[in-house]
Amino acid sequence: MNAHVDTDAARTGATRRELVVGTALVSGALLVGCSPADLLAAGAKTEVGAFGPFIRIAADGAVTVFNKHIEFGQGTHAGLAAIVAEELDADWSRVSVEQAPANAKLYANTLMGVQGTGGSTAIPNSWMQLRKAGAAARAMFTGAAAAAWKVPEAEITVKDGVVSHAASGKSAGFGELLQGASTITPPAEPKLKSHADFTLIGTDRVRRKDSRAKSTGEARYTQDVKMEGLLTAVVAHAPRFGAKVSGFDDAEARKVSGVVDVIQIPTGVAVVARSTWAALQGRNALKVTWDESKAEPLGSAEIEAKYAGWAAGKGALPEKLKWETFETRGDASGGEGEVFEATYDFPFLAHATMEPMNCVAQVGGKGGVKLTVASQSPTLDQMNTARIAMTLPGSVQIENLFAGGSFGRRANFQSDFVAECVHIAKKVGKGTPVKLVWTREDDMAAGYFRPLTHHRLRVRLDKDGFPAAWTHRVVTQSLMKGSPMAPKGIDSSTVEGAMGSPYFKATPAVDGQVLMPELGVPVLWWRSVGATHTAFVMEHTIDQLARKAGKDPVAYRLALFEKAGASRHIAVLKLAAEKSGWDKPAPAGVTRGVAVHESFGSVVAQVAEVRIVDGVPKVGRVVSAIDCGTAISPDQIAAQVEGGTCYGLSATLHDEMIIKAGAVERRNFDAYPVLRNSEAPTVETYILPSTNPPSGVGEPGTPVIGPAVANAVLAATGKATFRLPMIRA
Repeated sequence: MNAHVDTDAARTGATRRELVVGTALVSGALLVGCSPADLLAAGAKTEVGAFGPFIRIAADGAVTVFNKHIEFGQGTHAGLAAIVAEELDADWSRVSVEQAPANAKLYANTLMGVQGTGGSTAIPNSWMQLRKAGAAARAMFTGAAAAAWKVPEAEITVKDGVVSHAASGKSAGFGELLQGASTITPPAEPKLKSHADFTLIGTDRVRRKDSRAKSTGEARYTQDVKMEGLLTAVVAHAPRFGAKVSGFDDAEARKVSGVVDVIQIPTGVAVVARSTWAALQGRNALKVTWDESKAEPLGSAEIEAKYAGWAAGKGALPEKLKWETFETRGDASGGEGEVFEATYDFPFLAHATMEPMNCVAQVGGKGGVKLTVASQSPTLDQMNTARIAMTLPGSVQIENLFAGGSFGRRANFQSDFVAECVHIAKKVGKGTPVKLVWTREDDMAAGYFRPLTHHRLRVRLDKDGFPAAWTHRVVTQSLMKGSPMAPKGIDSSTVEGAMGSPYFKATPAVDGQVLMPELGVPVLWWRSVGATHTAFVMEHTIDQLARKAGKDPVAYRLALFEKAGASRHIAVLKLAAEKSGWDKPAPAGVTRGVAVHESFGSVVAQVAEVRIVDGVPKVGRVVSAIDCGTAISPDQIAAQVEGGTCYGLSATLHDEMIIKAGAVERRNFDAYPVLRNSEAPTVETYILPSTNPPSGVGEPGTPVIGPAVANAVLAATGKATFRLPMIRA
């Protein structure tokens, strides 16, 4: 077992300082002299062992790695554990993973400042942190062995959890040296391996650690949670965004067998019962009247029309709304040459996770405040829970479970479904566990969505058919405005993927501006965020320009990348072209489309092979090349690219959330069809060798498939795609 360095870990109750800090945080005040981590972790009682917050070593030498990031299908459990195991030289077969507790001071995402998973940062932000943790633990064992055997530490080696000294023939497992190693102070800057010495990272040995549990049903999700006295709650939400409860009649609801209470909360009316069925029946019997005086009046069609008009310079802008520049170079307004103009429209999109939102909360009683939930951002959930329960953020315990997908949905500044559950549990009180259940219809209708977006562009070409001047207008809702992470300038998430594009860098004159109107429709990041629309616009436009110039799409891109100095783009494009047989004839009836895009630090090139069957594109094969820096787990990278490709293809072909007069129309998969297994292409993934630090993998595969398919359709039919989805229900 580990020797604990936190000698005060067993005490209970908040200190006076913690109470002051926590009260300041809950009330929104700024407390001088405390770091953000101190504030966010106020009240936490996490124990730290001798090997630090990420590693625990048992008496038999087994290694447990604590994962500060949620595991919701992306495979971080294995990838993060492999980083530690590599530097520790642990026996990979004896390495297990546990979810780290919620504690922003110990487990903050180093790129975000809070404990959270998102932006494809799990591996990149943990890379050096976990390498150092593993290397420091290794040094503690070699130091303990050197002291015990009275030999030079430099002569000691470690392999598969066994510490050895060749000259003396002595060796011992981690368990045998545990007591001595636990007394050694870990080095602050331990010596790290060179890439050439890696024996685990980058190999097919790094496979998922959670597959068996998920295959056998052992893995625990929120819906699986059972506790003594557990109650189930469902919420009647407003039918239109922005509407509020003006009154309700719960007489019939309370007559339903099993219903124990009906509670009004800020977002609606909750029915609490002894079973999910009783709660749903109680909600059906509930009569709620809504104040819709401040409800969102517009629907998708009206919003799209407004956006198009503003982008074209028609109609007055609302007060305080203005165009903001995201890219500018030279004068894009004048000059001679052929002109290409186009507009592109993208709908609202649901995250459509296979597991709808849910949460278990306990407030009061001897246990304090506890959440049992798949939390994508424990720190945000702690902060929002603390405000409701009036407690210290760090004292909000979170048992973090597996999640059936998220794609960004489980992390938002309001902790919406978690906050609902806490409000209900607080009203119920006495520490009674309350499980909030959202049905599929609740999940689809309550938000949040990828914003509806409009692009308008005008490109003037030079004599060789390359862009000489590029005017670009984007209209979309901001994801960050009004949030704790609101930027001082533009919200880059609205235009990431266009801003800084190598195509802009290769164009002498650029005028890029974005308009970010406010609507009542709640929006949120969606897998690959701004790149979900900017990649399509940039890559499909480039293909059309290549056709106008009479040039091969790959050669046209390579020329632009050369001008921009985009060496990584060149490398992945060449690799994808080679592996797809771009220079060879396609199979009969098949056309190929190509696209290249950088997002979350990684560059992906894809070639899609498409057949047109009864006017509908059928994607058979997708060849992907990715530069994501050091590849921790090639097998998992391939899985992520495959999953991201299918997710993006679903949005390309089918997905569209229709809103009418501020109300969601499509509330289940019958009206919001997602990609079926029969539509999924064969995806080949090729990883560019690299010794650079790892970059994102979870999202970069998503934005590229859409334009690759559209470009294949363009090659087959001569018709461009200016609106998604391609197949409109």
